[in-house]
Amino acid sequence: MTGCVGCAEIGQAVTRRKNVDDDTVGESKLARVLTVFDLTALGVGATLGAGVYILTGSVAKEISGPSVVISFLIAAITSILSGLCYAEFGARVPKAGSGYVYSYVTVGECCAFVIGWNLILSYVIVSGAASVARAWTGNFDALIDNKIKTYMLECCSMDVPGLAEYPDLFSFVIVMILTALIAFGVKEFAMVNKIFTVLNIGVILFVVIAGMTKADFHNWAWTFEAPSLNGTNGATMAQLAIDWAPYGNGGFLPFGFFGLISGTATCFYAFVGFDCIATTGEEAINPQKSIPMGIVLSLAVCCIAYLAISATLTLMQPYFLLDTLAPLPVAFEKVGMAWASYPVAVGAICALSTSLLGAMFPMPRIIYAMAIDGLLFKFLAKVHDKTKTPLIATFLSGTFAGIMAIFFDLKELVDLMSIGTLAAYTLVATSVMLLSYFVFNQEVKFVIFSIRDIFDQYSRIAMSQSSQLSFSPTLGIIKFVMLVRPKSSFPTPIISKIVNWCTVISALSMALFSITIALITQFGWNFIFIIFIVIFILGSIAPIVVIALQPQSGKELSFSVPLVPLVPALNMFVNIFLMISLPPSTWYKMVIWMVLGALIYLFYGVRHSEE
Repeated sequence: MTGCVGCAEIGQAVTRRKNVDDDTVGESKLARVLTVFDLTALGVGATLGAGVYILTGSVAKEISGPSVVISFLIAAITSILSGLCYAEFGARVPKAGSGYVYSYVTVGECCAFVIGWNLILSYVIVSGAASVARAWTGNFDALIDNKIKTYMLECCSMDVPGLAEYPDLFSFVIVMILTALIAFGVKEFAMVNKIFTVLNIGVILFVVIAGMTKADFHNWAWTFEAPSLNGTNGATMAQLAIDWAPYGNGGFLPFGFFGLISGTATCFYAFVGFDCIATTGEEAINPQKSIPMGIVLSLAVCCIAYLAISATLTLMQPYFLLDTLAPLPVAFEKVGMAWASYPVAVGAICALSTSLLGAMFPMPRIIYAMAIDGLLFKFLAKVHDKTKTPLIATFLSGTFAGIMAIFFDLKELVDLMSIGTLAAYTLVATSVMLLSYFVFNQEVKFVIFSIRDIFDQYSRIAMSQSSQLSFSPTLGIIKFVMLVRPKSSFPTPIISKIVNWCTVISALSMALFSITIALITQFGWNFIFIIFIVIFILGSIAPIVVIALQPQSGKELSFSVPLVPLVPALNMFVNIFLMISLPPSTWYKMVIWMVLGALIYLFYGVRHSEE
């Protein structure tokens, strides 16, 4: 009996939700100074980074060919789905912490801690400061003929598996300078970020305009019969047959439809970063309106930029001749515009600078949000009286990222990909769906309830409305019909429970469907896999149909996701599919990080939580 009570107490603790009402939603210890333009520049800077100068070339050459343009378009659309969900939560819960706070309000404390802990990992190591800092150093070093690398290899090279060739002290210095800038004040940080972002956009416009003067649409439809290739000094296809072999069959879709989809999965990560806007809930002026506008505008700018750059690059040169490390400078050199490589290099430095700022800015905000809630150590929530920034959290996260940048190789840093970010995107989409059917001012548990309660309540309703129905088959049909299509015009506790269960079933089916597709990719099709595919498709779609038939809450918002539950469900599926497609090594590394987080939560967070 005692054990059951203990389990119930633990269950209540991990599923308790953060209470954010209209009276406390505007409270903040941080300085509210960020405008819509500041937020848009922050999102563009964090998203439109190294990917525009490197990723376009590697995806076009090795994965998608000229159809990389379509890959970026599909990736942009899927990212916009996530952006819409984040935008609604920015209007609902304008608090610092991004997906962590959003999931805390709806799903519960344990899930919120997992998301926050993963976001810290993503911003510090994966898509954030450490990896971008090393990329920044590499690009800067290339401008000065690799003098830094040459000197460091001579004086203090490291020959240890998993570590870098040499300790990158320059990256550490860059990280700490930007950490000091962020700690000094949000207004000053926003000004520097805007300058770098405007310069980056200017360089992209230059690349598109200059590159399009050398565009050749034959490069999108090149086949074996073509007599020569643009930029190959008149070499015939026969002379290039050996080099051509690894790069598909030519045309706009040289790697076929699967190449297009695979390229989309890679291009999706180029749009990761806009969610940093959602961490500014306590520093934005009028966050209910400025955060949604900042997210939508930044994604629109990034979408146009990626489409323009990928189109320009593949029209300047045949896709299989593109350079994977420096595609734009090499492409300009091939078409007789070598001088253009210098402004491109400046743009790359600016883009990496804004990416670094965009990666470092959210880190202390998430740590601050978790610390002020009591899930991390309280001293991390201390805000400086003059700068109005979380000073300790800022310098601690910056120092950690700088140390990672010193010792670890760039490849090792990005091995984890963006699994934490994808998990956050999934939980935010799930939370949007749940909140649309949420019973406000009433307690509705997410997991701890019985499905039997649902049928019992509907049985009582059915019996009261039709006393003549005494035989079970008809009563069972009425139960089912009223379960799927209730007469209530607003959410009730039982409707919220139905939506919760349907969401869990659909998400689980999506995950199993993704796992089955991964197995099919490895082992090929067979009859058993086809049966499972059909079952999991039905298990994903049917619950969403049931949810769509339920009445939604009529709470007015400055921004809300259209076509609920379709848009959140599509977003959930894309994110879950991408997470499952990550290599097993990524999940192994995640386990280590999550074990550390679990220890902190169980031995500190559960007891010190403000809720």
